[in-house]
Amino acid sequence: MNFEKKVREGESGSEAAFGCRRRVMAVVDGGAPAKQAMMWALTHVSNKGDILTLLRVIPHSDHSPSSSSSSSKKEERARLLVSSLASLCKTCRPEVEVEALVIRGHKLATVLSQVKKLEISVLVLSQTKPSLLSCLMMSRKENFVEQCIEKADCLAMAVRKQSNGVGGYLVSTRCQRNFWLLA
Repeated sequence: MNFEKKVREGESGSEAAFGCRRRVMAVVDGGAPAKQAMMWALTHVSNKGDILTLLRVIPHSDHSPSSSSSSSKKEERARLLVSSLASLCKTCRPEVEVEALVIRGHKLATVLSQVKKLEISVLVLSQTKPSLLSCLMMSRKENFVEQCIEKADCLAMAVRKQSNGVGGYLVSTRCQRNFWLLA
């Protein structure tokens, strides 16, 4: 039984988390919004004994000999990034188990398959501040976030830290879009 079902059955989040060990996944990359979403998942979603999975998806590349070396360098940089983020998480919250995954594949399909395979309870994604251009035409990143929220077999949340002058986060889920959470 997943976390979302337990909450619907009347248990509070802490009661649902107390009874079982939850798996929380944060999709990370090198950008600041993804790091902020990861830290939000660590501090606001993960509890003692939970497992936080950091997932970095590397897109498939050409299989020519020259691209092979650049592809392996990209993969090595991604592994170093995820490893350093995992170390940061372990330092901040040692009571939360942290695992790091780097997987090559199509981003949406890989995230959704890992959610199913690992039986993730909560998926946390980064949400970027909409620009004028993205308001006129939905960007690929926003489309990816929206599709993850709609298709994931768990509670999926997109998180964006508010601008410097304002505290809190904007959180989007299937049911609520851009909900301001002062935390």
